Amino acid sequence: MIIDTAQRTKQTSEYYFSVKLAEVRKLIAEGNDVINLGIGNPDMMPSQKTLIALSEAAQKPQAHGYQPYVGTPAFRNAIAGFYAHTYGVQLDPGSEILPLLGSKEGITHISLTFLDPGDEVLVPELGYPAYRAVSQMVGAIVKEYPLLEQEGWQPDWKAMESLVTPRTKIIWLNYPHMPTGAPATRQLFENAVAFAKKHQILLCHDNPYSLILNKKPPISLLATQGAKDVAIELNSMSKSHNMAGWRLGWLSASKAYVNAVLTIKSNVDSGMFWAMQEAAVTALKNSDAWHTERNAVYQGRLDAAEALLNALGCTWDQKQEGMFLWGKLPETVVSAEILVNTLLIEKHVFIAPGFIFGPKGQRYIRLALCMPKERIWEAVKRIKD
Repeated sequence: MIIDTAQRTKQTSEYYFSVKLAEVRKLIAEGNDVINLGIGNPDMMPSQKTLIALSEAAQKPQAHGYQPYVGTPAFRNAIAGFYAHTYGVQLDPGSEILPLLGSKEGITHISLTFLDPGDEVLVPELGYPAYRAVSQMVGAIVKEYPLLEQEGWQPDWKAMESLVTPRTKIIWLNYPHMPTGAPATRQLFENAVAFAKKHQILLCHDNPYSLILNKKPPISLLATQGAKDVAIELNSMSKSHNMAGWRLGWLSASKAYVNAVLTIKSNVDSGMFWAMQEAAVTALKNSDAWHTERNAVYQGRLDAAEALLNALGCTWDQKQEGMFLWGKLPETVVSAEILVNTLLIEKHVFIAPGFIFGPKGQRYIRLALCMPKERIWEAVKRIKD
């Protein structure tokens, strides 16, 4: 006899990369040299000062006990300093910041905090799959809002008006956008805050890519006037500081929203490892030069990735930001799924099909810039051969 699972397991499926990476591992185990350009897993190291800080902190007796649910004061102060320096946003470290075990955890905590079964959530028709999956897991109804491809994948605010009902509680936003790489703009954020205020919806902005290949100074939604009245912003050290496996992130919002999420979070985990928080304090003080050097590496990889898209006959927008490259397939390619499977089996090159980010991605692929440029050029050679 097998005990039946909860209904929520039937409303979602195993994460695409969880399944596909198992195929990649199998090919590697069989002796194949697979070039993985599918997943956004940063391969560069954190700063040397960060690693030294972790090692030194782990040697201290106070490192190994339970830590506060709200993170250490030093970590919160460092986040506030980072926001002031990077975005020009002033945050109260004592009441407007809540550290998280990675920002992905925050999607779940926010959803559990603000959504009842039957409530409605607006998610972009192309976006991080967790927005949809978590909303469905808590019993909410997902409504996808359209993005205007010809206008740089901006939300279609007029069309979104018809999606709002009295049950609409949350709208998810993510710029620089994943997977399309569309940049953030101040006008976009002003429109978003105005929309959320008009309809009394919680605006949740996911902001992990603002420091990667950014073509202008990075911006935060919270720099928009009135944003703290209606908005929560998630951020993470995974991509911006090469610390994906550390699971260090946070949400920033007004005291009322932070305290509301804390009621859920405090029942889920027992704080973060003190030594990692101490190391994060050091990482958040990385110099602008450190970020510039890292972006120079990404630029070299971007050049190779563009050559790969060109070899496949794809087109793409030169304005993209972030650690991915979004390409549109030529009409000669039957489907993204067939192309991805063919490249994996015949060329041992793995890329992500666009449909995993939403139905509108059927004719697109996404490349991650998380391999040395030499490996990406090797993938180009295999495809051309």
